[in-house]
Amino acid sequence: MPRPPLWVMRQAGRYLPEYRQLRARHDFLTVCRTPELACEVTLQPIRRFGFDAAILFSDIMMPLESMGVELAFNPGPVIGHPIRSRKDVEALVVPEEGQVTPFVGEAVRLLRQKLEVPLIGFAGAPLTLAAYLVEGRGSKDFSRLRAFLYQEPEAALLLLDKLAVTMVRYLRMQVAHGAQAVQLFDSWAGLLDPDTYRTFALPAVQKVMAGVADLGVPRIYFANDAQALLPTIAEVSAEVLGVDWRMPLKEVRRLTKDRFVLQGNLDPAVLFAGPKVVSERVRAQLAQTQGLRHIMNLGHGIMPETPIDSVQALVDTVKQFPGT
Repeated sequence: MPRPPLWVMRQAGRYLPEYRQLRARHDFLTVCRTPELACEVTLQPIRRFGFDAAILFSDIMMPLESMGVELAFNPGPVIGHPIRSRKDVEALVVPEEGQVTPFVGEAVRLLRQKLEVPLIGFAGAPLTLAAYLVEGRGSKDFSRLRAFLYQEPEAALLLLDKLAVTMVRYLRMQVAHGAQAVQLFDSWAGLLDPDTYRTFALPAVQKVMAGVADLGVPRIYFANDAQALLPTIAEVSAEVLGVDWRMPLKEVRRLTKDRFVLQGNLDPAVLFAGPKVVSERVRAQLAQTQGLRHIMNLGHGIMPETPIDSVQALVDTVKQFPGT
């Protein structure tokens, strides 16, 4: 039985010394907005580790600038004028496909000229983007967003719909330039109870997935901390479901009626335990998923302080599985 494919969320980034060297010369937004730099950063983990896929280096917030959002990073995303009313929502622009972060399309085009492995494009899920737009910055519980859903439901649905349309155009642009799969990151899906998720988040996710269904590329939906939502997530029109580390994959398969190829779900913190423990944990997971539809990945993005030798152990263990 062949081993599963392997890539890692945030595989291009701060844990790599070559990335830190590049960032010493260029700020984060400059890297994101400069196709040649974004291309170089995307290639760095492929050169070092030989992952089976590359994921475009960018940030889920970037297309919001095309909607007229004032965006900064300090160090996380900061919104210049957070959404507080329906009037604020109505002021958001829904850009045409060619107007959504064109520098990302150019980065994708450059990467396809250089890569020998598939390239994954991505976007933020509407709910997750709305969380930052309403809150104004990162938060542990995004209480302003949750309150907005209940206080201004019609405005919230309009916001999510505008974001869904924009993300469809953003992803279609990436595929047009050469992306061979797309992932929708719903990092804050777990904020909601199942009924609220069904009312607000799910229709927007379905709109994005339906909007790229005709392109013929695999669609990945990653919903973080969303165990309570899995029976509802089973309705999402995607081929692959990204799973965090909080629930065994066997149980995820049961709750989602085995509808998806599953991606994940190694805890990123395991990589701090050293190569020996990493290899043991990876082999244990691979033994449980052998013969099943599975893409090896972490249950969330790799952390900046992660030791390089642990990442190498992850890669080596997967590539050598089942071993001799």
